[in-house]
Amino acid sequence: MKTDIIIIGAGPGGYHTAAYAASHGLSVTIIEKEYVGGTCLNCGCIPTKALCHDAEAVEAATRVCGARPAVDFAKISERKRDVVMKLRQDVETLMAQPGITLVRGAAVLQGGGTVAVGGEEYVADNIIVATGSRPKMLPIKGIGLPGVMTSTELLDVNELPKRLCIVGAGVIGLEFASVFSSFGSEVTVVEFMKECLPPYDPDISRRVRKAMEKRGINFVMQASVSEISHDGDALCVSYDCKRKTGQTVADAVLVATGRAANAEGLGLEALGVAMERGCIVVDDNMQTNVGGIYAVGDVNGRCMLAHAAIMQGMRCVNHILGRTDDIRFDIMPSAVFSNPEAAAVGLTETQCKEAGFEYTVRKTPYRANGRAVADEADGGLLKLIVSDGCLIGCHACGLHAADIVQEACALMSLDCTVDRLHDITHIHPTIAELLVG
Repeated sequence: MKTDIIIIGAGPGGYHTAAYAASHGLSVTIIEKEYVGGTCLNCGCIPTKALCHDAEAVEAATRVCGARPAVDFAKISERKRDVVMKLRQDVETLMAQPGITLVRGAAVLQGGGTVAVGGEEYVADNIIVATGSRPKMLPIKGIGLPGVMTSTELLDVNELPKRLCIVGAGVIGLEFASVFSSFGSEVTVVEFMKECLPPYDPDISRRVRKAMEKRGINFVMQASVSEISHDGDALCVSYDCKRKTGQTVADAVLVATGRAANAEGLGLEALGVAMERGCIVVDDNMQTNVGGIYAVGDVNGRCMLAHAAIMQGMRCVNHILGRTDDIRFDIMPSAVFSNPEAAAVGLTETQCKEAGFEYTVRKTPYRANGRAVADEADGGLLKLIVSDGCLIGCHACGLHAADIVQEACALMSLDCTVDRLHDITHIHPTIAELLVG
C-alpha cells in the first residue's frame, strides 16, 4: 500500500501530525501497536489531570468544611478511566477521517520507504517516527519488588496507598505527590538534586517545594536511593543523604526518574539512522541523517512534552510540503499541575547569568493581586526576565500559572516589548493582571 506519509505511533506527535497532513491533502498511514493517544492520553497528561481536578475539589472542600472529606478513591479512579476512554474514542474518530488509514501492529522499517507490520508492507516517500517514550528505571537493588511502580502502574491502582514514597522530584513526581497528598496519603519525596524541578527557575521550584511541605509532604533532598526492601507487608526505601543514611517506609513506591525514548526494535540501526544517548538525532526540520525519515516528540529527545511533539510534527509536514512556518522551538512553555501550579517559558535567571546576558528581573507576588487574594491563592509568585526591553523569560508559581505563562509565550513569540505589554488591556479581576504589575 502506497501513501504520501507513514507515521509510526499514534500519540500526540502522531495523530496530530496525521490530521495536519491530511488537512493539506496528503494521504497518511498511521501505525499504532497499542492504544491511540499514546502516553499522554492513556497513562500521562490526561489521567493525571483528571486526578488533579478531583484533588482540587478535595482541597476546596477541606477549606470550606474545616476538615478533609472522605475520599472514594475507587470512584475517582473510575472517573479517570472514563475520561481516558472518551478521549481515546475521539482520537479513533479523528483517525477515521478521509486521507488517514490507521493500522494496528508493531512497525519495522525495511528501507526504501517500506515499513512492515506483521505480514503486510506499507510504502511512502516520507516516514515519521513518533513512538514516544517510557518510564526510565534506575538500577536500584529491589526496584523489581511488588509495590514498586512507574507512573503507568500507579495510575491503575484502585486503592489509595496510606504511605507513598516517590523517588524523583521532577514534574511527574511532584504531580503525583500533590494529588495523592490531597486524597489523604502520607507522601515522602526523595530527590537526588539540591532542589526539585531542576530545569525551573530556583525561585519558583523552591516556592513550590515549600508550599507542598506546608501541606504535609515530606521532601528528602540531595538523597540517593541505595535499596528498596521489604519491611513486613510494606516497603523500605533506603537512601544516602549528605553522608548519612536514612529510610522511609511506604505501602507503595513510585519511581519517577525520567523517561527513555522508544527507539528500539524499529530497524533504525540497520538503516544507519543516527542515534545519541538512545534518542534519534534530527535537525531543525525533525529530519534524520537518512533522507525521508523524520522523528518527532519524545523519541528524538529534544523536548519531552506533548505540545512540543505536536509542533514538531507540523514542522515535519511543512518541510515535506516545502512550506515555511514561524514555529519558535526556542520558546517552549511547560507546566507542572501540582498544588501549587508552576509554569515557565524562556530563559531562567541562572541561564542568563551563565550566558553573560544583561537582564533585569521583575518579581510580583500574588498577594498584590485581588483575584488571588479572593481565591485564597496569595502565596504565588510571578517572575519576569527582561533584556533590551523584551521579555525573554516568564516563570510563575501559583493559581493559573500555566495560563499566565501561555500569554507570555505568545508575546515572546511575537517579540513583544515590555512597554507594549503594558499597553495591552487585561480583564479585571484576573490572575493574568500580574503580567502588567
